[in-house]
Amino acid sequence: MEAVSGRVMHSQPVYCMNLNRTASVLLALVAFSSFAQAQQPLLHDHALPVLAEPDFKGPLDASFSIAKGKWTPADGILSVLDLPEQKHIPVLHHKVGLASATIDVEFLTEGAGSFLVGCDSDKHIGRVVINPAGISIAEDSVKPSHTIATVPMPVKPNEWHRLHVEWQGDQMAANLDGKELRAQHPFLATVKARSWLAAGKSVKIRNLKISGEAKP
Repeated sequence: MEAVSGRVMHSQPVYCMNLNRTASVLLALVAFSSFAQAQQPLLHDHALPVLAEPDFKGPLDASFSIAKGKWTPADGILSVLDLPEQKHIPVLHHKVGLASATIDVEFLTEGAGSFLVGCDSDKHIGRVVINPAGISIAEDSVKPSHTIATVPMPVKPNEWHRLHVEWQGDQMAANLDGKELRAQHPFLATVKARSWLAAGKSVKIRNLKISGEAKP
């Protein structure tokens, strides 16, 4: 610092530090705004009751069931690994049937993998599918699944992505990193028995929250 006419003047490094601090605050505000926008309801007019919000620091509770693959919770992360001998991608069931649902989750694919969120009756009903080329919604009244909406977008491996999924009646919607997708099909209104997560190859999951209501 130097004195000028009895006043103390800050040197250039302090001025630069203030600019950097201001820039950091602005970036934080932008990130918060993007997060808030991504969490806006897509189909529902009210917040649904939270049913599951595992911390992934210990074993999953009894409402979850591993159908395929290896699902290992530790240190706040659920690590998913494909077991080739099972000849099926990893699947984790949440054994609660939800007529209306909101599912929030963050995921990271290690390599060119996929990530899915769906719902079943005694067979598959509908699903949100994410792969390196984008996000789509499919219904399962026919085999293979019938894709009814798609948004092309790059989904980079080895980076965390935020996914928000909703269904209500004959509609399903999703928001992936701020990109929205909606679809409607009569089969999506089928009574649900459970929801599920599925992953291709090796995937990591964190911040899972399942909310919903059993009755329409």
